[in-house]
Amino acid sequence: MNQTLCRWTCVSGLAAGAPGPGSINLLAPSIILGNLVGILFVAWLAGRLLGVRRRSWVSVLVCGFTGFLAGGTLTLLMAHGNARAPGFTRNAIIFMIVFTMVATAGWELVVRPGRHPAAPALITSLPRPLRAIRRSGLRTRRYLQIIHIAIRHGLGPYLGFRHRTRGPDRAADPARQARLALDEAGGMFVKLGQMLSTRPDIVSPGLARELTRLQEHVAPADPEAVRALVEQQIGRPVAETFAEFDWAPIAAGSIAQAHRAVLPGGGQVIVKVQRPQIMEAVDCDLSILCRLARMIEARTTWGASYGVSDLAAEFAGNLRAELDFGAEARNMTEMAAGLADVPEIRVPAVFDELSTPRVLVMERLHGASVSDAGRLQRPGIDQHKLADILLRSALRLMMLGERFHADPHPGNVWLLDDGRLGLLDFGSTGRLDALEQASVADMLIAIRRRDPAQLRDAVLAVATVRKPLDERALERALARFMARHLGPGATPTAAMLTELLQIFLTLGIAMPPTTSLLFRTLATLEGTLRTLCPGYPLFQAAEDFAAELIHERTAPSTWQEAAQEELTGMLPLLRRAPRHLDHLAAIIERGEAKARLSLFSDEHDVQVITSLVNRAVLAVLGGVVGLMSVALLAVPGGPQVTPSTSLFDVFGYIGLFLATVLLLRALVTVMRD
Repeated sequence: MNQTLCRWTCVSGLAAGAPGPGSINLLAPSIILGNLVGILFVAWLAGRLLGVRRRSWVSVLVCGFTGFLAGGTLTLLMAHGNARAPGFTRNAIIFMIVFTMVATAGWELVVRPGRHPAAPALITSLPRPLRAIRRSGLRTRRYLQIIHIAIRHGLGPYLGFRHRTRGPDRAADPARQARLALDEAGGMFVKLGQMLSTRPDIVSPGLARELTRLQEHVAPADPEAVRALVEQQIGRPVAETFAEFDWAPIAAGSIAQAHRAVLPGGGQVIVKVQRPQIMEAVDCDLSILCRLARMIEARTTWGASYGVSDLAAEFAGNLRAELDFGAEARNMTEMAAGLADVPEIRVPAVFDELSTPRVLVMERLHGASVSDAGRLQRPGIDQHKLADILLRSALRLMMLGERFHADPHPGNVWLLDDGRLGLLDFGSTGRLDALEQASVADMLIAIRRRDPAQLRDAVLAVATVRKPLDERALERALARFMARHLGPGATPTAAMLTELLQIFLTLGIAMPPTTSLLFRTLATLEGTLRTLCPGYPLFQAAEDFAAELIHERTAPSTWQEAAQEELTGMLPLLRRAPRHLDHLAAIIERGEAKARLSLFSDEHDVQVITSLVNRAVLAVLGGVVGLMSVALLAVPGGPQVTPSTSLFDVFGYIGLFLATVLLLRALVTVMRD
């Protein structure tokens, strides 16, 4: 066999332009180039014949090389190693194309179904196999490490592994084990735990409390690496850009760290610098997280009901957005514009000319966190007034569809030296769309009126229902919720919002991400307001805001404006209505009225039918190929490949193999369902 392959390689080299059999060098550039051109041409032609256009370089090379090798080998076997035999070139080309088509179909059948639908099917850059192998090895090693940590902490069953390995006994607290596992995994998994601690709509209150204990243990990055990153991003030396630069960070996190600096003109700024090499670490951990989420969703019932793949994608998107300091700069600019008429609140100015996607230069505010009780006791500080301003400005931004700060914990709200409030860290923000604004306004009004039916309707107007819902059961649950938290003598707290989200979670109701973010923002804001002004009645102030909304909606001017807007929107319809009615009457009079029923208009129905048809095609195709293969094996004679095997036998056995693959694939698909 090796001798035959060597002969075929020599023949292909001759076809590529080698001078003669006596001077063939298998490593000659002309032979290598000729073989590569032949492989690419055959792979391209096979793809065109099959209608497969968007392909990766890996699939092209693998399928082309497979067809080139198999076709050339079969041709040499049939010609008994004689490359001068009649029809050799013709047979070689035909067999190479056929085998390349078979390899391409096999690639599409076996490899591509495992790819994520959103993954790109075309590689536009040159392949870098060594770097790809190294990254794949790092990700695989990290993936196995995460799996090992989870199983060692007794979390295997929650990931879909039926058998527990060595780990804590069954009496161990799962919430504590989850926190320890995330802490040991480190990296972005700590940030995942911190995010989940603020999501009572996803995790239980006990797990949320446990995850709040997660702390990032991050050492400052190497100053020289930070200097190189800043100079590379800004495009000039640090000494030319800043008069002073304090290389000891005032804060360091897993994503970035902040430094004090002074501009040449004397302006004091804060320089937020992304940690060097963070992109590769984030990409690795997020790819593993999404892979784990898909595995959990496929193997566990709780993963499917919670839609953990969507949650992982949401977390990955938010974290990647946090890595773009350009987006944070835009958030700051938009919030500054939204709060322009609130002089009591300051947003740091952004120096756009010095800011890049990885370096953010902003104005330095002078003050301290509102958790500093000593600053709050200074003369002239009206704590209740400042709390009112902070709450009402936040609610106004939310209800008007402006960008709002989504993480207003005490560390991000400062009391400045001039007595005003300052906002920091705009990596997490939100904005409600028009439907969400109306829904949230209706929720506030329903809570103000103690109306569970209106609250139910406001929730369902924007929510996604993941399982069959009994609306009367939802209304009764909301009525009991209002009786507990809004009845006479009750004192509403942030636990009220947490319980409300838990009710939605239990009934399979998923709120839009931005609306859930608003709930979490209000819960965080409550703690900040009570730090700023102990005993501040958050929900009473929110109800007063809702009363103003009711007044605005019922004011005569509002009714008049609404009527004018509706009439303006209906005018084109009213103008066209007589013409449309006349046209419809004429159609009916002539007997030309027709009705058309659109089948499979629902996407889910189309997917079901498509899946059934695909399985039927696989089964029928497998049966047909099997019958044809048996027929070929029964035909005597034919071109001889070997003394005991004809070409009909070769294709018959190949066909039987393909038929077996097709039928087994259809059977496995049915068994999985």
